[in-house]
Amino acid sequence: MTQCLSTQSHEELRLPLEYRKKLKNIATQNVKQILRKNNLNTVCEEARCPNITECFSHKTATFMIMGDKCTRRCKFCSVTTKKPQALDPNEPYNIAKAVSELDLDYVVITSVDRDDLDDYGVSHFINVINHLKSCFPHIKIELLTPDFKGHLDLIDLLLNSPIDVFGHNIETIPRLYKAVRPQSDFLTTTKVLAHAAKNKNIVTKTAMMVGLGETDSEVLDNLELVKSLGVKTINIGQYLRPSFKHWPVDRYVAQESFLKFRQAGKNMGFSHIFADSFVRSSYNAKESFLATKLLI
Repeated sequence: MTQCLSTQSHEELRLPLEYRKKLKNIATQNVKQILRKNNLNTVCEEARCPNITECFSHKTATFMIMGDKCTRRCKFCSVTTKKPQALDPNEPYNIAKAVSELDLDYVVITSVDRDDLDDYGVSHFINVINHLKSCFPHIKIELLTPDFKGHLDLIDLLLNSPIDVFGHNIETIPRLYKAVRPQSDFLTTTKVLAHAAKNKNIVTKTAMMVGLGETDSEVLDNLELVKSLGVKTINIGQYLRPSFKHWPVDRYVAQESFLKFRQAGKNMGFSHIFADSFVRSSYNAKESFLATKLLI
């Protein structure tokens, strides 16, 4: 399948000035020191998130467990694809120490894909979740998970754990999915989301990128699909190319389009839709959760 390349010139697709955020300040360095001291990774750093200064300044971060090497190679993602190392048995304790030092009451946990493990890493997720809850019974926990190859029995272990939000990203439209995620499957992603949405004790959440080659109409179709799965919350943000080796940016989506997506999502009945240029899966996660809980 060929990539959907833009007809725009290279000059037109240069990173606009409004996307060039300041990357460092004293607060971000303090957070990084806590993370390094506890041997922890964040998707904020590994995915080169443009919001890292803003989030770290507020002492928030999305912990990325099970190492910094992924067994899959998605064409939009800057996380390294290599044979992963053994799981760190101290990771649950180290995350708890970081949560204490950052004084967090809302924790977001994601991971690399670990297709090399018998249970794809689900038991490690459970260990992290249970240890956090034993140390901090009051905290809210949001997960952003891989698809675990669609094994619903494994996913049920997470859904029945003491979490508040189960997130799994749809990432893009069906037409582009296999091209940008060659080791994943759109039907598996929708199956995971539909299954999670049956659990009424938690909020089910997803996210997608725009600027990969889709049209506004296809984004609206995806919104309809996601809503039909029972998902409560969706985030939509502009794709930014991590390097020239990654999938090219097809367009920088206009604010008028993001406004259209937000309005359409509200009309469809999403409990919360967050669509804007810098929106990412876990951006303002606590605020999104609180807004959703007010409506359900």
